[in-house]
Amino acid sequence: MESPSIGDSVTARMIPRHSSLDSFGAMKVSLLVNLASIRVSKAELRQRVMLPKYLRIAIRDCILRKDDSFAASSSVAPPLDNALTPEVPLMVFVNPKSGGRQGPLIKERLQNLISEEQVFDLTEVKPNEFIRYGLGCLEALASRGDECAKEIREKMRIVVAGGDGTVGWVLGCLGELNLQNRLPVPPVSIMPLGTGNDLSRSFGWGGSFPFAWKSAIKRTLHRASVAPISRLDSWNILITMPSGEIVDPPYSLKATQECYIDQGLEIEGEMPPSTNGYEGVFYNYFSIGMDAQVAYGFHHLRNEKPYLANGPIANKIIYSGYGCSQGWFLTHCINDPGLRGLKNIMTLHIKKLDSSEWEKVPVPKSVRAVVALNLHSYGSGRNPWGNLKQDYLEKRGFVEAQADDGLLEIFGLKQGWHASFVMVELISAKHIAQLMRKKMGFNKQAAAIRLEIRGGDWKDAFMQMDGEPWKQPMTRDYSTFVDIKRVPHQSLVVKGD
Repeated sequence: MESPSIGDSVTARMIPRHSSLDSFGAMKVSLLVNLASIRVSKAELRQRVMLPKYLRIAIRDCILRKDDSFAASSSVAPPLDNALTPEVPLMVFVNPKSGGRQGPLIKERLQNLISEEQVFDLTEVKPNEFIRYGLGCLEALASRGDECAKEIREKMRIVVAGGDGTVGWVLGCLGELNLQNRLPVPPVSIMPLGTGNDLSRSFGWGGSFPFAWKSAIKRTLHRASVAPISRLDSWNILITMPSGEIVDPPYSLKATQECYIDQGLEIEGEMPPSTNGYEGVFYNYFSIGMDAQVAYGFHHLRNEKPYLANGPIANKIIYSGYGCSQGWFLTHCINDPGLRGLKNIMTLHIKKLDSSEWEKVPVPKSVRAVVALNLHSYGSGRNPWGNLKQDYLEKRGFVEAQADDGLLEIFGLKQGWHASFVMVELISAKHIAQLMRKKMGFNKQAAAIRLEIRGGDWKDAFMQMDGEPWKQPMTRDYSTFVDIKRVPHQSLVVKGD
């Protein structure tokens, strides 16, 4: 993917992959030193990030009218003075359901700091609507010769105030720009308002938003405008299921007509006579099993009783309590032994680097959740397999994973005590496999994962992507297939640390 046009030279040089990033370590440190203590006035912040009024109004009107050509066909007047062009224009998306339901207050504060038109409530304006009509407005004006609109489109950065699921939603919509050849793709900064915030932790934005959030918002916006940019791998997931539908799927999972079943791979169950497909993208992890079931129950409890979700700490307490009551510890007492482990319903295959052959990976019978992880952070900042020594990695042919190196880790969680100890970092998870993808070159060979899930006595299987869970319907007679492969284009994320 082509490097985006970035406003300042320091940031532009930070775009190359991690090997190049290391050589600029000293520059990065000097850029960010004492950044948290820098005092920025409201006037200075506005001058740096706020769009000219005529463009703010034009973008707003195009989104409201759902017509990206409206600005080009109307009498929008560009400014006479190009000094009005901001150094690093910011657009902010706020999930009002995140942050212990503090989202509306945070949105109000953001609108007061920059402008009402540059802050979007995700319950009112979806990311794909902004990309189609908002960015389309700037592109239409730029095609008419508006240099201010052109420069703002090239320099723009996005700030997402929400949890991992919200960040993934926005990143996924921005990724469509690559397919449409609408470059550059704006990089994303994170204001962590979720429960786990693993994406935010991985890129230096912290595990939660400060209690003194009113003053922290201004500093966060300033950091979002000056911090360097790094790359993030993303992974496509395709679910091919017997006829039927997923009830209330997360917004990151969409119905698709594209259903693919590799006939060259051994299938243990029965092929469905007709299929439906769902497709999505994850950036941190995909999981199936008991951890997804707990997440599913927690999300529904939070939606039914929003007064319980009044902050990250309360969320984690409720989450832990819910996990103890939803099967991690009680399965031995209430379930048929044949239903306890994923081994009874799931077959796992992987395709390794430089290999066209599928390899079957045995799932231990004690494993009740399988996680495919892209980053080091899972379950609110935990590293599931601990700090692996170099001799361990070399012995098993593994390398230490990075956010942009095309590595995907697969690990398993066993009983409730095992999951709990992993979360408090007393022990490590069961390291099942590591997938590798060759760096993009002429061969374009990629690693892949295939899960076959057989129904039998299981009526539902619970799955989640980046903290957004759903209930996957199962049938007694036919298998459901989950295919995971790497997305060719990487996402751009602003480094907060």
